[in-house]
Amino acid sequence: MLQVEKLKNVSEMPKYVLQELPEEFTDGKRVVYPKVRTYTLHDYEKVLEHMHVYAANLSNGVMRAVFDALASTMVSWMSQGHNIKIDGLGVFSLVLGFDTESPSEQAEPTDATPQTGYRHVCIKGIKFKPDPKLIAAMNSEADFEREAGEIKVQQKTKLSLEERIAKALALIDKNGRMTLTDYALATGQERSVASRDLKKIVSAPDSPIVAEGSHSHKVWVRRS
Repeated sequence: MLQVEKLKNVSEMPKYVLQELPEEFTDGKRVVYPKVRTYTLHDYEKVLEHMHVYAANLSNGVMRAVFDALASTMVSWMSQGHNIKIDGLGVFSLVLGFDTESPSEQAEPTDATPQTGYRHVCIKGIKFKPDPKLIAAMNSEADFEREAGEIKVQQKTKLSLEERIAKALALIDKNGRMTLTDYALATGQERSVASRDLKKIVSAPDSPIVAEGSHSHKVWVRRS
């Protein structure tokens, strides 16, 4: 515990800002939520420096070797379909997608139903599910202070509903499915806003888009 206090004394108190969702995504209700104010991104060298507070007897070389061994283990095992669980940290699992950079292996591709043919599948990312103990430990040390200023209203997208749906369908037709990140980037929205936007879109009875899966595994596809 004293080691944690040592770190806290040399850093700024963590702060948060309040943001408000646009009314178009909240059915007219006011929805305000906190968002952490990020100061910086600690790189590899900075992480090693911090770790010396807790493991002063370990050299940089040893800690680097541990990181390299972990990365190599993840490459070897996760690429074969295994998840990696580290107690106190969390679970790492793969996120798959179609390889849009390679020529399609579909025999007779069609623009209407590109997802029905076979395509080369590749790893698009890695999902991390934190250990509840890690979240609990962070909460026991966190003491957030609100940053001065007015509540910030998230900027509305300049695209109309029809344009957003068109962009979503274009992504689905190209990749066979669409992730939340794909949609947020394509429409210029933050993930939280994009999530609510998609929820409203798919709730329409005549929506050409439906959701599949749940939580971090949720994707959006064309309605069959």
